[in-house]
Amino acid sequence: MFWDTTILLLIPAMIFAMYAQAKVQSTYGKYSHVKNNYGYKAYEVARKLLDGAGLYNVRIERIPGNLTDHYDPRSRVLRLSETVYDSESIAAIGVAAHETGHAIQHAEGYIPLSVRNSLVPVANLGSTLAWPLVIFGFIIGLTNLINIGIILFSAAVIFQVITLPVEFNASNRAIHLLQTNGLFTREEIVPAQQVLRAAALTYVAAALVSIMQLIRLLILRDRSE
Repeated sequence: MFWDTTILLLIPAMIFAMYAQAKVQSTYGKYSHVKNNYGYKAYEVARKLLDGAGLYNVRIERIPGNLTDHYDPRSRVLRLSETVYDSESIAAIGVAAHETGHAIQHAEGYIPLSVRNSLVPVANLGSTLAWPLVIFGFIIGLTNLINIGIILFSAAVIFQVITLPVEFNASNRAIHLLQTNGLFTREEIVPAQQVLRAAALTYVAAALVSIMQLIRLLILRDRSE
């Protein structure tokens, strides 16, 4: 059932996802070894940008992991991974500036971010329950159960789609902030853009895979009726 010809719908999206992952790893890896000309560390740049935006109350914390960086709107904390926090590389500073962009979005009430944050509980529920419900629904032949699973999965897909403008906007803010605050030279802006664009591809790929999976589920459901 799940291995019929509809699986072909996923192949292009999965190939693109693998390309996006390879692209972000190679681009980040390349510029993670290139230090910025001013000798700034990533957390220092984040602090300068936050203070410049009047966000003195947003703390910066170091967290374990590699590229686990994120901004937590609930506690107003910008968390930088241990491979980014102290790094002077162009790649790390680009990541830190990107997360700062999310903090500024939150402070300004950027609508797509607000919508995405409001969908987090539903998206988490959908990610957890959708597949068990869909699979069990197909096994026992209960269309209503399949439909509930598809609705929950749709919520997760919507969340991923709304994430796209949020991430692209944060990256655009990051580049603008690095330029206008004189934290990067003109030559360093282009590599930073390449890093952030490669990272954005992974979000596009994830959304594409989910959309194609949703289409596939709808086709399988219609066939089972």
